[in-house]
Amino acid sequence: MAKHSSMGLISVQKRWPLIIILLCITLSTAIVFFIRASFDSCNSQQYMENNKISTQIHSFESSKSGKSSAESETPLSFMKSKLVLLVSHELSLSGGPLLLMELAFLLRAVGTKVVWITNQKPTESDEVIYSLEQKMMDRGVQVLSAKGQAAVDIALKADLVILNTAVAGKWLDSVLKENVPHVVPKILWWIHEMRGHYFKLEYVKHLPLVAGAMIDSHTTAEYWKNRTHDRLGIKMPDTYVVHLGNSKDLMEVAEDIVARRVLREHIRESLGVRKDDLLFAIINSVSRGKGQDLFLRSFYESLQLIQEKKLQVPPIHTVVVGSDMNAQTKFETELRNFVVEKKIQDRVHFVNKTLNVAPYLASIDVLVQNSQARGECFGRITIEAMAFQLPVLGTAAGGTMEIVVNGTTGWLHPAGKEGVQTLAKNIVELATNVETRLAMGKKGYERVKEMFLEHHMSHRISLVLKDVLQKAKKYA
Repeated sequence: MAKHSSMGLISVQKRWPLIIILLCITLSTAIVFFIRASFDSCNSQQYMENNKISTQIHSFESSKSGKSSAESETPLSFMKSKLVLLVSHELSLSGGPLLLMELAFLLRAVGTKVVWITNQKPTESDEVIYSLEQKMMDRGVQVLSAKGQAAVDIALKADLVILNTAVAGKWLDSVLKENVPHVVPKILWWIHEMRGHYFKLEYVKHLPLVAGAMIDSHTTAEYWKNRTHDRLGIKMPDTYVVHLGNSKDLMEVAEDIVARRVLREHIRESLGVRKDDLLFAIINSVSRGKGQDLFLRSFYESLQLIQEKKLQVPPIHTVVVGSDMNAQTKFETELRNFVVEKKIQDRVHFVNKTLNVAPYLASIDVLVQNSQARGECFGRITIEAMAFQLPVLGTAAGGTMEIVVNGTTGWLHPAGKEGVQTLAKNIVELATNVETRLAMGKKGYERVKEMFLEHHMSHRISLVLKDVLQKAKKYA
């Protein structure tokens, strides 16, 4: 990466150690965590109630822990000395595992004994997995093999077991086997998936028996309730909708004017983007479901509109954060070929996927959340961008609709090809109207402070954990 100018370094000389720390903070994109039936059969029909869906969905997304009591300041303190087993289907830089890691650290901070299991690990050594496991062990999280008697013993002894994502359900039968009936009554199943291919009975056949399911948005909760009923003939357990919150580390960077300026200068210089250029970003793992292809089409159309209408705007660029330079998938090759074909290489910048999104959020002017089909389950990167006072252009799908206030903190556009033109127009509108950008960014920040902070999330999760622990205790 390019170096800062000497003037930039001198202006923050006394605070440079802080900036180094901030640059090294690992945050997710998204950073972006979180029975009563007989056990002799998993016959799907036994969970039906006259063909009606009667799952109770508890809503904690608007809970605010603004009280000054010790309990509200440390809402998870009741978890002290509890033993919690976290089971993740994989350990990667994707949103689900990173959220579970964040919950692990929140629990460790109040004295919870936390054990981590990764069900699917490659046979070869992996630098990302090694780094993430070391990070957890440094914070006091015990990392165990997914298989073996030790894993079974921990599951049986644990006060609470949290399965992360639907795919993690495969671990139950493959490892616990005959012990499944003893463990499922104390399971909280944290589901993040919105894609139809996760609706397989082999993954979720035990779902109706667990103490509860925790889902990040109302849209996803309703989707799972209806889909499990219609496709699998099973009923969801009590379901808790818990909106996520930004970590304290990210908020510290977002609210530090000096840090933001240094990060902005550093990233822009490395990309070849000038100080007054406008920079749009899409920050997701590069895949068709995240909509980078449709976004680039919209971006190209916005450039055409600006040229046709002869609008006076600063040069606009976009950065696609989430590439995998080593894999070079077919989809990413398509993206790069499109950029070359349209001759916009000087306007489009690809950046490898990273845990540390804060520097990129500090460097950009607008975030685009273009996830397709049913959208994001929640979309952690959206509230992270709003913390940096950025307007968000998002698809009118999934959890994005529960975060972005259309016309106030950003604009929503349809998913699919029909959204390309609308998104292009919205890009042009924000490029030509600085007042709108700033006003939307300010409103987004206010919304984050009101609803999407770490203490909000901790309070909401604490309510879920208390409820689940009570159910587990009654069963025991």
